[in-house]
Amino acid sequence: MTQGAGQEPVVRTATLRDFRVPPYAQTPVPPQAQGAPPSSVPHPGNAVVGDGQPEGYTPTERDLPVIRRGDTVQVQTVAEPRPASDDGRGPLFVVGDVHGYLDELLAALGEQGLIDADGNWAAGNARLWFLGDFTDRGPDGIGVIDLVMRLSAEAAAAGGYCKALMGNHELLLIGAKRFADTPVNSGAGTATFQAAWLLNGGQKTDMERLQDVHLQWMSRLDAVVEEDGHLLMHSDTTAYLDYGSTIEDVNDTITAILTRNDADECWDLFRKLTKRFAFRDEGGSQAVRELLTTYGGQRVVHGHSPIPYLLGEVGTEEGEDGAGPVINGPHVYADGLAIAMDGGVTMAGKLLVVQLPLHD
Repeated sequence: MTQGAGQEPVVRTATLRDFRVPPYAQTPVPPQAQGAPPSSVPHPGNAVVGDGQPEGYTPTERDLPVIRRGDTVQVQTVAEPRPASDDGRGPLFVVGDVHGYLDELLAALGEQGLIDADGNWAAGNARLWFLGDFTDRGPDGIGVIDLVMRLSAEAAAAGGYCKALMGNHELLLIGAKRFADTPVNSGAGTATFQAAWLLNGGQKTDMERLQDVHLQWMSRLDAVVEEDGHLLMHSDTTAYLDYGSTIEDVNDTITAILTRNDADECWDLFRKLTKRFAFRDEGGSQAVRELLTTYGGQRVVHGHSPIPYLLGEVGTEEGEDGAGPVINGPHVYADGLAIAMDGGVTMAGKLLVVQLPLHD
């Protein structure tokens, strides 16, 4: 993420409550909000109370404010040893947001012994889940997708599996390819997938290399799964509840939306899965419990919202020392019911590959 031309960096320390209406002097303002005071422009990804949308809402803005480099956050969690499964299944691993950082992904998978020095599956019957957001912001999103697709085949041949969930950036890339500059109703005027994709880190080299096989693969990804008592999903939002009362219903409904190929319907899906922070503040644990009661599991595991933002530090991305946030592992929060897996690789944080279960 970079500062826009002519924009002054804003450096401050924020509380968690500041995420509700953060300063927008450092982020692009949509055309309908030009001339409005920065504090009146809502954050496009914030959780929304009830069914309402904040005034002026549109995801045709940068999805997150920028982080002050130099902040240090320590997130300590410990993985359980790798026990032999009674039912013969291998250990379970999850991967946070990759966002095109292929080299970092290869290094992180190698550190966990999931791939060998040549990038081939080396984990036998292990189970690996990616939590979505493979492209945008980083240099090689298509390379990441190609790797995940290849590892899926190699893992299956070895008796394990490598699978992936739908992230909001998959929806964004699909929309940018299918609908380009077709106007959609954003809920606050018109927007386009193409504009939103570029504004949120879309890489032209990814679009040039995007093939039908990639689109078909992304379009068929599940949005929610349950593994070993862990409810896996990309976004820290309760918006999944809008799409069904069972995991199967949610996944079937989202697949059907993408199959119908209606621009406005796809935009509404993208908009809802771009919401975030539903588990973080007061009432967050209750939001998690609502999802667990509906879909099953004992803990939600998600990506989407970078851990530094969940911990409440926000300012400008650029710092004099050039240091990034220090992330040592996932963030366990919401009374221990939620695990955040986005280590903030796009802001010089860490790409997380972690074995479940975790304990605080």
